[in-house]
Amino acid sequence: MRRSWCRHTLRRKSLTDADGGISAEMPGDDMIAEYGFVRCAAVSPRLKVADVDFNVDQMLGLLSKAEQSHVSLLCFPELGITSYTCGDLFLQSKLQKAAEEGLGRIIAADSPVTCVAGLPVKLGTGLYNCAAVVSGGRLLGVVPKMHIPNYNEYYERRWFVPASGDCPETAELCGTVVPFGPGLVFCGKSAAGPVKFGVEICEDLWVPNPPSGTMAQAGAHIICNPSASTELATKHDYRRSLAVQQSGRCISGYVYASANHDESTTDVVFGGWCAVCENGTVLNENKRFTRDSEMVIADIDVGRLDFHRLRNTTFQMQGNGARTIEFAMDCAGGERLMRPVTPHPFVPAGGAAIPRLEEITMIQTAALTKRLEHIGTKKVVLGISGGLDSTLALLVAARAFGMNGWDPKGIIAVTMPGFGTGDRTLANALKLMEGLGCDARRIDITAAVSLHFRDIGHDEELYDLTYENSQARERTQILMDLATKEGAIALGTGDLSELALGWATYNGDHMSMYNVNCSVPKTLVKSLVHYLGHDVFGGKIAATIDDILDTPISPELVPSEPGGMSQRTEDILGKYDLHDFFLYHMLEGGASPKKLYMLARHAFAGIADHEAILSALKTFLTRFFSQQFKRSCLPDGPKVGTVSLSPRGDWRMPSDASGALWIRELEDLEP
Repeated sequence: MRRSWCRHTLRRKSLTDADGGISAEMPGDDMIAEYGFVRCAAVSPRLKVADVDFNVDQMLGLLSKAEQSHVSLLCFPELGITSYTCGDLFLQSKLQKAAEEGLGRIIAADSPVTCVAGLPVKLGTGLYNCAAVVSGGRLLGVVPKMHIPNYNEYYERRWFVPASGDCPETAELCGTVVPFGPGLVFCGKSAAGPVKFGVEICEDLWVPNPPSGTMAQAGAHIICNPSASTELATKHDYRRSLAVQQSGRCISGYVYASANHDESTTDVVFGGWCAVCENGTVLNENKRFTRDSEMVIADIDVGRLDFHRLRNTTFQMQGNGARTIEFAMDCAGGERLMRPVTPHPFVPAGGAAIPRLEEITMIQTAALTKRLEHIGTKKVVLGISGGLDSTLALLVAARAFGMNGWDPKGIIAVTMPGFGTGDRTLANALKLMEGLGCDARRIDITAAVSLHFRDIGHDEELYDLTYENSQARERTQILMDLATKEGAIALGTGDLSELALGWATYNGDHMSMYNVNCSVPKTLVKSLVHYLGHDVFGGKIAATIDDILDTPISPELVPSEPGGMSQRTEDILGKYDLHDFFLYHMLEGGASPKKLYMLARHAFAGIADHEAILSALKTFLTRFFSQQFKRSCLPDGPKVGTVSLSPRGDWRMPSDASGALWIRELEDLEP
């Protein structure tokens, strides 16, 4: 009797996560499937060529291991029940019958893990290279390989016929008549909602029009590829890029499992590469040529895939005559997330960091160059505070002028000390302007703002919003008027994080004639400033940059006590690391408030506690909705990454939209 997903979930919730997680019976812990994740795995078992019993024993052991790890969908390699390199033995009825009996053992194991297992299947006078899909003691369907390679080292047409439009629609295997044919879409019904997946086999991925594209358009969130891909020098990089790119092209998960070097080495060697990809990214992969059957496990975010497909209007859902097979699927997945979730999603890391930072700065410099050439000026005016944002804007301007051979004196850099300006930031601003050879100017705003206070009847000892905003607007007025006087444009410095939170004075630092930082989040600003300071300019500039990076983030609008800084932005708002994290996953992944919280607890484990995450999330959501009016009238500026808040481009939201629906969801997360 087939068990339901409910029974599987209850049984598996009593287990401990394979990676050392706490039992799901612990109060307050949620199963990851509730947030749209499906735990998938790929594995290349130890095998013996044509020894079905040995091979199935290995597969059953790994099925049990997958169950203990809360895997929902497991992919084995191509023809894994028999092995791929059986040669003319495939034509022997003895091997064919043994393969069917081996499949019967997998079915009889009644595992809650849905698995994809390869075997040869004889129908009529044709032998097909197939993948059988098994779940909960039931054979769901059989997918034959469409594209049979017969070139170089491959000789599959000697044994197998390709699946085509006139192949049988059903097959009888292990005493059950099941759907048969390419392009089947399996729809797993679970407590978390439907999860759809399809199967293509090895060579199917290498052709101009892989069947996975059709299956994705028919609704498949995940593609499994049981494969037997030979190892040749330089081949792996291309194979890896195929799997990654197909997951991106299909906006899907891609689970790839290839045969290993237990296959015959008479003429070729197989490396056993296994990987789980998602929408153009590798979530997890193994090292080739290992002797152990390392299971590659990762949680695919089906909710995020649905969001991207919904947003991407060129991704058209089409049935294309696909047959959908529904079944009860165990998608509990455990309560500990198994996928990389960086606390800094905007910041490039590893070997890709320097090329990515260079690319971003070139986007900024190219944008500024075009705008100045269009206007017909080679002058910019910008305010320099000695903080991160204005430093980045100044470095970008200096680089643009240098690359175009323009006089650096065309950069009119103005530092405007006020009531709260500290000695450290003022000194850094002056050193930076001098080091870059700008037209450096200093305009003290205290007298002008004091006069303004008298004009509007404001108490200069009252450090309120009027006190702060008056300074920001005075500085903007100076920059705008100076730009007009000099035939220049006023260059904005505010970043994406400040725009998301509305942490800018309306018609103050919120306004400019062009803003090169408008889609650069605060966490990325730091990396760009360090890169430009050290890798592009260097020398004394680098030393100044280091001190700027080490200075706490502050608007410096309120006088500080001697030797201290009384106004620190992150003490008021919470850490920008958290706000940037929320911004990315809400806009790029469509994550709900509860999912944002769950992801943040995973990413910031040991860095930020429950209270800090929840407090920052409340602040983020409250300000994100209430401050839209500032984003509705933003100056022009270049988009540098996937997230932008431009009202003309990526984010269109009414200024009076209510955030109550989102904020109310946080009530369940109260301690």
